[in-house]
Amino acid sequence: MKKLKLRTVSLLMVLVMFLAACSGGGSEQGQGNTKKNESNPVTDRGNEIVIGVTAEPQNWDPIDTFLLDWSTVANSVFEGLMERTLDLELKPGLAESYEYLDDTTLEFKLREGIEFHNGEPFNAEAVKFSFDRLLGEEGQKGPQYSNYTSIDSVEVIDDFTVQFKLNTPDPVLLTKLAGYGAVIVPPKYVQEEGDENFNNNPVGTGPFKMTEYKRDQTIVLEKNENYWQEGLPKLDKVTFKVVPEASTRLAELQTGKIDIMKRVEVAQADSVKDSGFLELKEVGTPTVYALRFDTAKAPVDDVRVRQAINYAIDKTAILEEIMGGYGMPISTFQSELSFGNNPDLEPYPYDPEKAKQLLKEAGVAEGTALDVYIPGDDGNFKEIAQAVAFYLEEAGLKMNINSVDQTTLISDLIPNAEAGHMYRMGWGGWTLDFDNTAYLMYHEGEQWNPSFKDEKVEELLAAQRNTVDQDEREAIFKELTEVLYELAPEVNLYQAVDLYAVNNRVKNFQPPHEDRLRLEEVTVE
Repeated sequence: MKKLKLRTVSLLMVLVMFLAACSGGGSEQGQGNTKKNESNPVTDRGNEIVIGVTAEPQNWDPIDTFLLDWSTVANSVFEGLMERTLDLELKPGLAESYEYLDDTTLEFKLREGIEFHNGEPFNAEAVKFSFDRLLGEEGQKGPQYSNYTSIDSVEVIDDFTVQFKLNTPDPVLLTKLAGYGAVIVPPKYVQEEGDENFNNNPVGTGPFKMTEYKRDQTIVLEKNENYWQEGLPKLDKVTFKVVPEASTRLAELQTGKIDIMKRVEVAQADSVKDSGFLELKEVGTPTVYALRFDTAKAPVDDVRVRQAINYAIDKTAILEEIMGGYGMPISTFQSELSFGNNPDLEPYPYDPEKAKQLLKEAGVAEGTALDVYIPGDDGNFKEIAQAVAFYLEEAGLKMNINSVDQTTLISDLIPNAEAGHMYRMGWGGWTLDFDNTAYLMYHEGEQWNPSFKDEKVEELLAAQRNTVDQDEREAIFKELTEVLYELAPEVNLYQAVDLYAVNNRVKNFQPPHEDRLRLEEVTVE
């Protein structure tokens, strides 16, 4: 693979300073993998664990969010009719079985004897309430609604049988029913306590119940003693501690204040590997990262400028030199795990001369400034942004980097088209189907698509949703990816490999592919 062209002393110094700042002066190669002879600092935590996370979603209502930070915690609180295992197997969850009676009628038989955390019964009425709410006036205000518009209605057949009546065939509905917005909520609790209370005090059927929530500080989950899966969960308590800075999370892990660290940064990997009581776990993910363009803002409203910026950046070098190889190149905004990924497309090659030529053709003046917004708590991406700024400067563009709170970026700036010319966008691709990503990123009027629109893209998005023939959908996606590749609505950077650091006292923890922690089988010693 091509190495980073350190053609100037300035870039070399930038990269060295980045790595030193994140690793305490050591290089990515570090000191090798010799384990230190040190004792485990956690001695008195009992049958509970503490997990260090970067952020929390500020709202636990499942119809109000699409953030991975929600799923990290709430996956243990809520459940849906379908579930996807840690090995990405799709199977019934709160449903006992399902059957398509015809192309537009899907019937579920529900499990009996399940209760919500507040004692309400889980039944067909709870399923109908949850989807009426998702598809109704309140749900339509949130980001989940557009995933479920194929559902015309949910009808109660008896206490433990429901039928989904569809207005059109939906080839990915079963997968979506294992997703965030489709989890089942308790009707009486939501109606009597109100939406605002539910935002902060969620109630589901999951293996853990939320007993304490301090915004931006801690979330406490305790064992659901009445959980329907016998013998689970095995832990008594899980505390999520919000620690935005990676260096602080690592320090708390090393001193025993947390047991599991989410989002280990690349430059921290060797410190974890060298520890005598920690283990580094890595997992490939469907999550992808890009610098998306606000295509309504000049000069990036010109496709030639967007293509030029793609040519100007050596993405392979960034992966190798900054990400330490923990990632994979992507040609469109989806991972290799996604149905619809086009293996025939190669990422834009690094071609600075081509970039300069396109900028000249577009009439972009030397020194034109672009505002770029990134989340301030992502140390890896800070380094990437600085490297991108260097490459763009070589092409004749100036990049102003603005660091903001991640929740503000995702929930406020991007939807309101206030995130500059470019902004970091990470996308979980949780359905493992390009439909979810493509529709929410490129369909006109979606929450996280403030400006991009294209008639051909709209036509192809609609076409792939109107057939359940997977071969036909694959052909449509192939054409769609080729169109998007040419339109270049973003700089596609990489598919993520997630790094977790785990204290050796924690057993049976498997890192998830898509941030949705499964903790019911986890134990401690």
